[in-house]
Amino acid sequence: MEDNSYLINNNKKPIALSFFSGAMGLDLGIEKSGFDIRLTCEIDQHCKQTIAANRPSTALLNDINNYSTADILAAAKLKKDDSIDLIMGGPPCQAFSTAGRRKGFNDERGNTFLKYIDLALELQPKFIVIENVRGLLSCPINHQPHDQRGSTSRLGMLPKRKHPSTSDFADLSEDELKGGALNFVLSKLNLSGYSYSFNLYNSANFGTPQIRERVIVICSKNNYKIPFLQPTHSENGEFNLPEWKTVNFALENIKKHTYLNFPEKRLKYYRLLKPGQNWRDLPANLQKEAMGKSYYSGGGKTGFFRRLAWDKPSPTLVTHPAMPATDLAHPEEDRPLSIQEYKRIQEFPDDWILAGSLIQQYKQIGNAVPISLGYAVGKLINSMLQGLEIENYPNFKYSRYKNTSHTDWEREFKSRRDLQSLNHRQIKLFV
Repeated sequence: MEDNSYLINNNKKPIALSFFSGAMGLDLGIEKSGFDIRLTCEIDQHCKQTIAANRPSTALLNDINNYSTADILAAAKLKKDDSIDLIMGGPPCQAFSTAGRRKGFNDERGNTFLKYIDLALELQPKFIVIENVRGLLSCPINHQPHDQRGSTSRLGMLPKRKHPSTSDFADLSEDELKGGALNFVLSKLNLSGYSYSFNLYNSANFGTPQIRERVIVICSKNNYKIPFLQPTHSENGEFNLPEWKTVNFALENIKKHTYLNFPEKRLKYYRLLKPGQNWRDLPANLQKEAMGKSYYSGGGKTGFFRRLAWDKPSPTLVTHPAMPATDLAHPEEDRPLSIQEYKRIQEFPDDWILAGSLIQQYKQIGNAVPISLGYAVGKLINSMLQGLEIENYPNFKYSRYKNTSHTDWEREFKSRRDLQSLNHRQIKLFV
């Protein structure tokens, strides 16, 4: 029988500490669900100014690497014996992004991830939340380029060489396996008495008018069983839930717009496009002209000359709405989305103050967690703290991708590890 006695909080607002707070997207969702956020921590100067402008009474720390647990407790006005209900944060994702060099924990930002885990384990909150990009599911601790991997890393294949020991490169270690970084973090948490649950969640399933997918890892002290987040919407009304919210829903009644401009050489093509269209909908004789060299590149290229559709959720908001490969143009007007529209799609309050230049403001909102996704996280944890029954949605499609839950991920990682071990044994027999 599970021991849930630690969940009782005497009807006080549960306490949360926030790290890598950014523009406070996750924080606003958690706060909306009923938490008292005692502390924020952020190194980016513009995000710090945004936090200070909107939450001047909340403790604000700088670089996480500069603080001990004693510093954190003092800033949050907590005593050593005070109970912390939640520590949450989205450590810098660039070290794990599939678009980057995949350095993982060898990247300075990756080390910041480990600092976050170490501090959380020292503070011993009831729950720990880790938010990150999809790349976390597959990133190794040490990334070995494909052309520098030993012959046993070719899954299930015996080497072609007669003497494998003469191979130019070493075989993959467990840390170099796909998913090694997350495996390291989860093992560390598990050894410290925390159970975990995670999935790749599409924020549109929680009421955000945007298709934006993020890994949310929820960890619980005392091995409390953690269900998945509870969806509030579904793509086509599955599970009798409302359908996904649309761009039209999000952008109603905005009175003022501040935005970047497209150069004239691109505007002439936008004037030919309707809501929901992109470069493929241009006249055939103009497609090569509009795309230039990119016309011959691979991939779907759907972000080029892209107008948002009124009747669908927005694509994932990026940190700059007018970059050629990831355009986010208004459905009808000849301009990128405004910063006010960015805030609506990410569900920030209209009066939320953003510090810095317009480019910096786009960056802050583009990097944020949508408020509804943060609220879903906070609501689930708050329900567990109160011992409430949580509805289950078996076979719900949380993401566009397959095998993204902790159970699927564990099975696949174990399979890779076992296959690697088998390969080593095969090599020894071969020699």
